[in-house]
Amino acid sequence: MLRTHTCGELNKDHIGQSVTLCGWAAKIRDHGGGKFIDLRDRYGLTQVVIDSTAPPEAMAAVEPVRPEWVIKITGEVRVRPAGQDNPKISTGEIEVHVTNFEVLNPCKTPPFVPNQKDLPNEDLRLKHRYLDLRRQAMQDTLVLRSRIIKAMRDYCEKHDFIDVETPILGRSTPEGARDYLVPSRVHNGEFYALPQSPQIYKQIMMVAGYDRYVQVARCFRDEDLRADRQPEFTQLDMEMSFVDSDDIIGMMDGMMKELAKDILDIDLQLPLPRLTYDEAMRRFGHDAPDMRFGVEIVDLTEIAKKTEFRVFRSVADSGNFVRAIVAPNGQSKYSRRGIDELTSFVQENFGAKGLAWFRVEDDGKLNSTIAKNFQPEELAEIAETTGAQPGDLVLIIADTWETSCKALYALRKRIGVDLELYDPSTMHFSWVVEFPMFDKDGETGGWHAMHHPFTAPLESDLELLKTDPAKTRAQAYDLVINGYEAGGGTIRIHDSGVQQQVFGLLGLDEEAAQERFGFLLDALKYGAPPHGGIALGIDRVVMLFGGLENIRDCIAFPKTQKATDMMTEAPNVVETLQLKELGIELASKDDD
Repeated sequence: MLRTHTCGELNKDHIGQSVTLCGWAAKIRDHGGGKFIDLRDRYGLTQVVIDSTAPPEAMAAVEPVRPEWVIKITGEVRVRPAGQDNPKISTGEIEVHVTNFEVLNPCKTPPFVPNQKDLPNEDLRLKHRYLDLRRQAMQDTLVLRSRIIKAMRDYCEKHDFIDVETPILGRSTPEGARDYLVPSRVHNGEFYALPQSPQIYKQIMMVAGYDRYVQVARCFRDEDLRADRQPEFTQLDMEMSFVDSDDIIGMMDGMMKELAKDILDIDLQLPLPRLTYDEAMRRFGHDAPDMRFGVEIVDLTEIAKKTEFRVFRSVADSGNFVRAIVAPNGQSKYSRRGIDELTSFVQENFGAKGLAWFRVEDDGKLNSTIAKNFQPEELAEIAETTGAQPGDLVLIIADTWETSCKALYALRKRIGVDLELYDPSTMHFSWVVEFPMFDKDGETGGWHAMHHPFTAPLESDLELLKTDPAKTRAQAYDLVINGYEAGGGTIRIHDSGVQQQVFGLLGLDEEAAQERFGFLLDALKYGAPPHGGIALGIDRVVMLFGGLENIRDCIAFPKTQKATDMMTEAPNVVETLQLKELGIELASKDDD
C-alpha cells in the first residue's frame, strides 16, 4: 500500500505518529511561507501543512500543485493550534506536518471541482462523470447503495434464498416495453434480446425445484424515460414456491422493516398498510399514492345530479364524474391568480376541461363565482361531504373517471408541496393489491396485461376470464414508498390451461403462444408448483432512502433522458465491417 492511513481515519490518538496519506488536493491555501492543503479521499479530509520546517525538496514539489492533483505525503500528526480545530470533520482536531511530498499525477484545469458550492448543469456533470463521482454527496449515495444491496442479500440469505444468475442474451418476448435487440453473428438475421426482467427464467427455476430464488439483476427496457427511469436498471428479483400473495408481502414487510431500521433508524410497524387498487384510485386517483399526507378525493357526482349547474349536471348525467379535493388553508396560498394557474395546470397537462372551485368563508359557507348556480342546501351538502373548513379551498374536476383521476392526483401532489403538508424526510410504506388483470388498448380495443401475461387471476375471479375480463382481478401487489412504486410482483399462473386462456385474451392463439413461450408452457406441464415473486427497483429504493429526486444521482454511470451516455458518447456509429459480419445493412435516412 502506498499509504498507511486514509484521509478520514486520523484523530488525536495518532498525535506524534509518522503517517503516509494519498489523495486529491481539494483546497489549497497559501499563508505566506507555508501552504495548507485539504487532502481528500472517499473516507474524508485531512489538513496537511507544508511550512518552513519541511525539507526544501518538499517545498519545491508542492509549488505547482493545483486542485484535484493526486499527491502523496508523509508527515507527523500534530494537534491543531488552539482555536483552529474544525468540529465539522472527523479529523478536525489534528493536522499532518509534511516531511515528504510527492506528486503522483497532475490534473489539468477541470471544468468544475467536486467541492464547489453551485453544481454545474447535469450535462456537464455527466460528460465528466469521473469528476462528479468525486463529490461527497455522490460518494455517500454510492456507499448507501452498497449498504442497501448488502442488507437485502443478507436478509435473503437468512431466509434460505439462493442467488442464481440468469442469461443476459435471451429470446425476445413481449413484456410491455420494447426490447433491446442484439444481432447474432453466427446466426445472421436472428437476434437475442436483453432481458426486460428475468421473469420467465425465475419461473422455470421454480419448476426446477429451487423454491427460493434471488438475484440482483440487470434489466433493459427501451421506453420513454423520466427522472425515475433508466433504459438499464437494477432489480432485486425474487421468486418463491408454495406461497400465496400474503407470503410474498410478509417476506417484503420484514425486509423493509430491517432496511428502514438499519439504514434510516426508523421503526416500521408491521404489517404495512394495504389498499386495493380500486380503493387507491377512488381515494387518491393513482395506484401509487403518497400517503404522507391526507387530501383525499371526494366524490360529488350524486350531488351534481341534483343541481341546476349545467357543467356539473351534464357531466354527472352522462355517466362521468364530479370529484373534489380540499386544499387545507389553501386560501392563504392561492389567490385568484394562483387558482387560474392551477386551472391551466390541469388543462394543459391532463386534458381537464376546467377547474371549479369554492372558498370556505369564516362562517363555513362556500363562495365562488359559480356559487349563484347552487341552492344553499346544495352548497351546504358540498361543504359537509368534503369536510372543508374556513380558510380551505375546494377544487373540483368534472370529467371522465380517467381524467379526474389524473388531474386530481397531480393537483394533490402539487398542493402537498405548495402547502408543506408533510415533512419530506419522512417515509411511508404501503401496499396496493388486487390490480385489474387487463386494461384496454385505446387503438385496437384489445386487452393488455396490466402487469405481465403470466399473472394469475384471483381464484374467485377465474370465471370472469370467460364472462367479463374487465372485472377480473389479479393476484398482483405493488410496494409503494412515498408515492413511488418501489417494487411489484404477482402470483404466477402455474396451470398451462389457464395460461393459454390468458394468452387468448391477449390475442395470442395456441400457435403464437407456443412460438413465443413454448418453453415456458412446456415447463408448466412438468410438475410446476404454485409460485410467485416480486422485483424491487434498487435504483428507486436507493433514491427514496437517500432523499433524492432523480435516480441518475444514485447510479454510477447513468444515461440521459435521451438514453445516451455523455461520457462515453454511447450509442455510437460502428464500422461497416462489423455490420457486414452481422449481416446488417442500414437503411438510408431518406428511406420511408
